[in-house]
Amino acid sequence: MSRLFGPIEAFRPVLALCALVACGGTEGARDTPPTLASAPPPTTGARPSTPAPTTGAPATGAPSDVRVDAFADVQVLRYEVPGWEGLSARQRVLLYHLSEAAHAGRDIIYDQNYRHNLAIRRTLEAVYRSETARSQAGWAAMHEYLKQVWFAHGIHHHYSRAKFTPGFSRDAFAAAVRAVDPGSLPLQPGETVDALIDKLTPVLFDPAVDAVQVNLGRDVDKLAASATNLYRDVTEAEAVAFYRARIDPADPTPVSHGLNSRLVKENGRIVEEVWKVGGLYGAALEQVVQHLEAAIAVAENDKQRAAWRLLVDYYRTGDLAKFDAYNKIWVTDVDSRIDLIHGFIEVYSDPLGYRGAYEAVLSIRDLKRSRRIATIGGQAQWFEDNSPIMAAHKKKKVVGISAKVITVVTEAGDAAPATPIGINLPNAAWIRKNHGSKSVFLGNIVDAYQVVRASSGVLEEFAASTEEVIRYRKHGGKGYTLKVDMHEVIGHASGQLNPGVGTPKETLKSYASTLEEARADLVALYYVMDQKLVDMGLMESLDVGRAAYDGYIRNGMLVQLARVAPGADLEEAHMRNRQLISKYAFEKGKDDGVIERVTRDGKTFFVVRDYARLRDVFGELLREIQRIKSEGDYEAGKALVETYGVEVEDALHREVLARYAKLGTKPYSGFVQPRLTPVRDGDRIVDAKISYPTDYTAQMLRYGEAYGHLPTYN
Repeated sequence: MSRLFGPIEAFRPVLALCALVACGGTEGARDTPPTLASAPPPTTGARPSTPAPTTGAPATGAPSDVRVDAFADVQVLRYEVPGWEGLSARQRVLLYHLSEAAHAGRDIIYDQNYRHNLAIRRTLEAVYRSETARSQAGWAAMHEYLKQVWFAHGIHHHYSRAKFTPGFSRDAFAAAVRAVDPGSLPLQPGETVDALIDKLTPVLFDPAVDAVQVNLGRDVDKLAASATNLYRDVTEAEAVAFYRARIDPADPTPVSHGLNSRLVKENGRIVEEVWKVGGLYGAALEQVVQHLEAAIAVAENDKQRAAWRLLVDYYRTGDLAKFDAYNKIWVTDVDSRIDLIHGFIEVYSDPLGYRGAYEAVLSIRDLKRSRRIATIGGQAQWFEDNSPIMAAHKKKKVVGISAKVITVVTEAGDAAPATPIGINLPNAAWIRKNHGSKSVFLGNIVDAYQVVRASSGVLEEFAASTEEVIRYRKHGGKGYTLKVDMHEVIGHASGQLNPGVGTPKETLKSYASTLEEARADLVALYYVMDQKLVDMGLMESLDVGRAAYDGYIRNGMLVQLARVAPGADLEEAHMRNRQLISKYAFEKGKDDGVIERVTRDGKTFFVVRDYARLRDVFGELLREIQRIKSEGDYEAGKALVETYGVEVEDALHREVLARYAKLGTKPYSGFVQPRLTPVRDGDRIVDAKISYPTDYTAQMLRYGEAYGHLPTYN
């Protein structure tokens, strides 16, 4: 799937659409929000009761203030679900069951990210529930750390993947844990409280222990150097060899090997532990299946029922062919009002790009706003035919692109609290080629971001001139929206692999996600300065494209660095992608005056001087990256990413951090989720109500109790 994330400065919400449209996995994409700039379980014994969550008011319309909480480098917002009351009672019941299916797998993502995450989260939640423990020194810092763990699904930052540094001491942690009733702690059989403390203390406080969740360094064994729980006792070379022996590059319809399993070594033999009912994560997936089956009973139509039955079969058997069969039906369902993305999907958390993170996005189609994005999808063949990529790499017939704006109802797993703003699925290249893809723009998420986007001051701080500010304020929102649309709808659906070339995760390996996001971004960038979009009525003039170019270069060269720790290289795929494109364009065009680096009053700016030539540079880079992907040219892909996308200029980085810090805004945002409550007639659910929580801590504690289906260690 592809995700769009979005520049730190424009719509913070719209997650840069994979840098325009940030994608996930190999073929799909996910756009995630930019920095908030110009804003955007079973335990031993019973637990004490959790403080009652604040449910907030029922839905009444667009919220006037979406801010819920703020801590560390994060701000938590809320979104609403316009149109809820206009749905039928049956549709609301359907949404309730699908929402429960989404949340039921919540603990999976914690365990996928790191083997000690559930133990740490449950220990700190037990501390929070204990009044005695909360009275200990260091509690406020412990609470903030717990909020970070909830937001990132573990002890590693959701974006940088680096381990959090606690703001409390080892002694304070030990004292707080000892103050908790032992029956509330996640103790393993025969484990004492002191043993639990001794186990977790180095994990929390020793910076050398499991320091990075995903390490994409050039000269390391990426599995040995990464803390992710997707592999155990397996080297990078062994994992690559394991799948090389199983994958047939000539297979025109390959399953996504490794997508739903952990790879482990047992008695010297490498095996897959499959995530399925009766297998790894089975206790949570049983609950997922239960709610999916309840949803099937009230589905909107036969196509929905057929798709979800296959999804249930997939979770019961772990058979990846069933997941492909599900996706083939799901991608052709363009008539249902309610839609569900559910599964092990994005592979950003796997250093080798095989295993999918658990996630779910439940939505309602926004009928009115979908017309704009559908207009783009309707011209997909024109965009493919007129692309600057080589003729051999163009699809002769673009099929099955469906595009829509959705109203999000529930997000879970890897999609929450930090959320994409644009998604394109499925990720399997052959399904996309033969059966099509779905692109969605998360309308109400972007709406919530826009409530807070105007007051951050990032645009004024990093734009080079008043003219640039005025143009971006007038046209930047439209430009960003079109970039996201083009990234998701056209970018991820464009191009094709040469016959016999393996999938990008096999050929391009750890560089696959960065290059795919760059490819989709470049498609969007190339066309956002095309008269075709004016002729289609999607923008009033090419000033929209110019504003989009200004914002992209400003973000890629400067603003996104506010998200990076001092002295660190770029590790996250979307950040690498944005810098790769921006830095390449600057370096290749500086002799011709395409982009100028300007220093004024001790501040650095990057100013686009020749928009037409910059478009040509984007087209040249798009052509090369598509060639790399189509031909599986690992060395050329590696060279591009390592040359332009990884290293950060130290002095410039320090400058950006200092300038951004003065603004007092948070670089990351996420959301609490609406709560769906069933209305019963006896034992039968006949309707559902929606409310909007305004207490992040209370929601996370409730989730821990309601959806804690997995053991602490799996």
